[in-house]
Amino acid sequence: MNSLGDTDIGGSGASSSFSRIGMYTQHILDRVTPFVSLRWITNLILLIIFFLRIFFAQGFYIIAYGLGIFLLNQFILFLTPKQDPSLRDVDDDEGDHVPRLPTRSTDEFRPFMRRLPEFKFWYTTFKAIVISLILTMFSIFDIPVFWPVLVIYFFTLFFLTMRQRIAHMIQYKYVPYSYGKAKYAGKNEGPPGGAPGIKISSY
Repeated sequence: MNSLGDTDIGGSGASSSFSRIGMYTQHILDRVTPFVSLRWITNLILLIIFFLRIFFAQGFYIIAYGLGIFLLNQFILFLTPKQDPSLRDVDDDEGDHVPRLPTRSTDEFRPFMRRLPEFKFWYTTFKAIVISLILTMFSIFDIPVFWPVLVIYFFTLFFLTMRQRIAHMIQYKYVPYSYGKAKYAGKNEGPPGGAPGIKISSY
């Protein structure tokens, strides 16, 4: 009975520790959320350290390739709208229910909604770079490969993927960022007879 009780106490203690770690991590993430530039500079510094590690070790090319493919995939999700405008072409009935991106200045302003939000994009890339750095500490992951082939394949994949994404943007007339906002009339602005605070234009 005592051993079972000790096991329960140990399990609850471990669960409590993980819970505290999770809360502390979330607290740190909440604190760094507003500092967009600082967060991305941190990622850039970590990425430079990773490349220096690869250069001086003259190995771990598989890890570098895997990290590059993962970052490319996350970047494509970052550029992709949350609601794919191509869905409106499936059929007219369903298309009417798909939110459309504004394509004219007279359209109602809608901010660009990403499939992968900026903060999640940063956090996933941060974790990926840190994990990749940790993996380079273990020689078991230093698999010998002919690295020029990986470099050529990566840049070919990057070129083809970005060309497809740019063609999608041109076809559906959108850009992956919000460049304007709704403009509202002030107390002394607006059309004659209009009530204050009514939206009059977008830019």
